[in-house]
Formats: sequence, structure tokens, C-alpha cells
Amino acid sequence: MKLSTKYFKADMLAGMVVFLVALPLCLGIAVASGAPPFAGIISGIIGGIAVGYMSNSNVSVSGPAAGLIAIILVAVTEMGYQTFLTAVVIAGAIQLALGLAKAGGISSYFPTSVIEGMLVAIGIIIIKKEIPHAIGYDLDHQGDYFYYNILDDTNYFSDLIHSFNFAHAGSIIIAIVSIAIIVAFNKVPALKKLKAVPGALVAVVAGILLNELFSFAWPDIIIKDEHLVLLPIANSFNEFTSQFTAPSLAGFLNVKAWTVGVTIAIVASIETLLCLEAGDKMDPLKRFSSANKELTAQGIGNIMSGLLGGLPMTSVIVRTSANINAGAKTKLAAIAHGVFLLVAILAIPGLLNKIPMASLAAILIMIGLKLASIKTFKHMWHNGAQQFIPFIVTVIAVVFTDLLKGVGIGLVVSIYYILKGNMKLAYFFRKEKHQTGETIHIELAQEVSFLNKAAIKQTLSHLPINCTVVINAANTVYIDYDVLEMIKDFMNFGSKDKNISVVLKEFKEEYKMQEYASNHVSN
Repeated sequence: MKLSTKYFKADMLAGMVVFLVALPLCLGIAVASGAPPFAGIISGIIGGIAVGYMSNSNVSVSGPAAGLIAIILVAVTEMGYQTFLTAVVIAGAIQLALGLAKAGGISSYFPTSVIEGMLVAIGIIIIKKEIPHAIGYDLDHQGDYFYYNILDDTNYFSDLIHSFNFAHAGSIIIAIVSIAIIVAFNKVPALKKLKAVPGALVAVVAGILLNELFSFAWPDIIIKDEHLVLLPIANSFNEFTSQFTAPSLAGFLNVKAWTVGVTIAIVASIETLLCLEAGDKMDPLKRFSSANKELTAQGIGNIMSGLLGGLPMTSVIVRTSANINAGAKTKLAAIAHGVFLLVAILAIPGLLNKIPMASLAAILIMIGLKLASIKTFKHMWHNGAQQFIPFIVTVIAVVFTDLLKGVGIGLVVSIYYILKGNMKLAYFFRKEKHQTGETIHIELAQEVSFLNKAAIKQTLSHLPINCTVVINAANTVYIDYDVLEMIKDFMNFGSKDKNISVVLKEFKEEYKMQEYASNHVSN
């Protein structure tokens, strides 16, 4: 697929920012998953270059996903790493098959309120998870979002409160300076015009220089290795190549490997489709991406990652958000971030290991604040209860459970309101107030499904005695069989109890309604 060079400079700069965000995430997710740190880098490179090129999305960025940590950790512990890699290859093959079978269309059914709620929740989680890194407490792996109560017994807030007991002055200073730089580049007109230099990159450089200054002037607050990026360094070509691991061929005969592969394929595909929809909503140019092509690209990417010893990947909302916020316009940004990861591990691992985690935390906190903007809450509130309630339920559910469970809960609430609205749209009255002896007009909507049966039934049962009800089907294209049967029963039984005259208008002949109206007026 031909790549556009119209936004080359903007995309390359965005790719650099995403690279800075993705680097610690790749390493942190790998370590949290019980895998070699280099496995996360492999996944990040393939997700950027290969998936980025094959994907139809202009802004989505793929890499190792925090939502798969629990699955990976258990699989690696029970099966060993090489057999686990076999499961990754299997998962990729399943995703490839799903894409070719055009199963990605399910993404079109994710309600906007749930997607918006998911984005806000992820913003809140990012802020919560990055504050400890910003103050110098790096016990948690950067990037282990949605990963609670697995390695320890802490609850959602206790680790955040606990982290303040280990606050580090150097990290706090660098985090504050980094946030100030990013805010300045977003607010100060003169700095906003410097399109060639992203604020996030300046913040990282400033963090490195400040820490070097600490080493000379204030050694007591210098940020040490455990609070810096820890990229594995290979001292020779053989040492570098030894970091790649091949999957076990025998694993293809292992039932558990297939079970894990199917599980990864399902979870990764759902997360990818959710992120794809979210990315399209955040895309400033409002373009649409092909979900089927995305599944195909993810499948090929996971096959490649499994064959080379990497982790399974998905489209990732944190990287995608960073990409869009950094000004990305095309898929070149995602590809560039993968190239930067590859070049970095080959050429400058020592320099990258000087980057303070506090600087990277500052970048992510600013992304989190943008995702969880107060404006979004106000916007959803003004859209009414049908949009706001599923939105806020999704926010709370994702924050306190995990991505898939939270979205699932949000979908259930959203479906309830959709069904409730559907019932209201099945018909409408000519008049709202009804009195005994009055003629009441019920006009059916264009489509009346079985979901509308309960509402229509309740309406008919509450009609006053001695009235005339006119049921008009002039505008309908389809009426469900169950609804027709319910109307027939009302005509032959329910209406007689209240001496209600029923007038049918414009019902199609194939509905065979006239023969049930022998005691009523029909038209």
C-alpha cells in the first residue's frame, strides 16, 4: 500500500513521541508477563513496522498489550516460553482467518457512549498508574494497566497512597519540569508554532540533562538506575541474536497451547476492535478504518511475533492516543515508531537508559488528562441520560475491573437503553391524554420488531373502556409475527372486556388481519 508523504514531518515527529512512550511500555509489559524484556521490544517493532504498514488505520498503533498480561503470565508459567510462543502463532492464525472471513464488522456495533467511557477510564487509569513513576516509586512496571491483584494483595488505591512514602525529590522535580514543558508547548503561541520540535521530546531531553546536572551539583537527588529506562544491551552480535526465541513445534500438538491461542485471539481481537473504533473517533480528520484489514494485519503480526520470540500484540489505546496527540496524520507515524525502536536497540541503548521514568510518566499523565477531560463529561451529560448513564457506568466499570469486563458492563447498560428507546419508537399517539369514549390513534413505526411487543401490549392493556382505537400501519415496512399475534389476541379477547372498538388501517394483505376483525371496524 502506497504511503503518503504529505505529512512526513508531522508523522515522523509523532512517531518519535510514540517511540518514547512505547519503549518503557514494551519492557514493562514483558517483565510483568514473566517474559524476557526483549520480547516486548520484538512485539513493539513488529507492531509498528509490519502491522502499521498492513493496517488500514491512519492513527492506530500496535504493540504488546497490558490486557493480555494475566493470560501470558499463566501460560508461560504452565507451558514454558517456547510452547507459549506456539500459542501466539496459533492466535495470529485465528485472527488472520477472522479477518479474511470479514468478522471485524462487529466493531460497528460498539455504542459511542461506551467507547467514550472506555477512553475516559483509560485516561484515569493512566494518571493513577503514572503518578508513582512521576514521584520516583517504580515498583510497578510501567505499562501494567488493568493488572491488579495478581502479583500482590494491594487494592486499587492503596499502592498509589503507598507510593508517596517513597517520593524521590529528583524524580518529582523532573516530572514537574517535564509537565511544565509539555503544557508550555501546548499553550504558549510561540512554542506552539515550533512544529518541528514536539514538547514531549523536549521534556525527555530536559529530564536527561537535569539528571546529569544533579550528578554534579546535587548528588543526593540523582535518579539512579532503578528509576531510569532499562533497555537490555547486547555486547556482541551473537548476544543480540540469542535474545530471539523460536516456538516449539511440538507445541502444535499441545491441547493447552491451542486453548491459550484461542483465548489470546479472542481477547486480542476484541481489544483491537475497541481501540480501532476509539482511534477513529479521536482522529482529527475523521477517517474510517477497515476492521477486517486490521484483524488480518494483527494476525500476520502475531504470527511473526510468535516466530521470533515476541509477545502477542493488539492495537493499543495508550500508544494510539499518544500518536494522535503528537499530531500524527497517517500510518507513517506508527511505522516510524517501530523503526525508531529497532534503531534504538541497535545503536543507542546506552543513551536511552539515561531517560528518567519520571519524564515518560509526565508525558503519559498529560495524555491521561486529555483523555479524561472534563469537557467529555459535560458533553455526555448534555446528550441526556440514554448516553450519559452507559458512559459513566463504563468509566467506573473499566477503572475498577479491567478493559473487557468494564466495556462488557457498559454494553449491557447501553443495550438496555437502546431497547428502551426502541420500544418507544415503535409507535406514537396522536394524543397523550385519553378519556373514556375518546378515539385514540396509534401509528406504528417503519419497523416493529419483537422488541416492541411488550411496550405495545402495555399500551393496549391501559386503554380506557368504551373507546375507539385506530391502529395505523400506513408507514410500516415490517411488523414482527409476535406483534401481529398480540394485536389479534387483543382484538378477539382484550378489547371485548373493555368494549373497545378497534380500527385497523393500511395493514398489508399478507398479514391476514382482516379475518380477525369481524367484530370491529377495519379499513
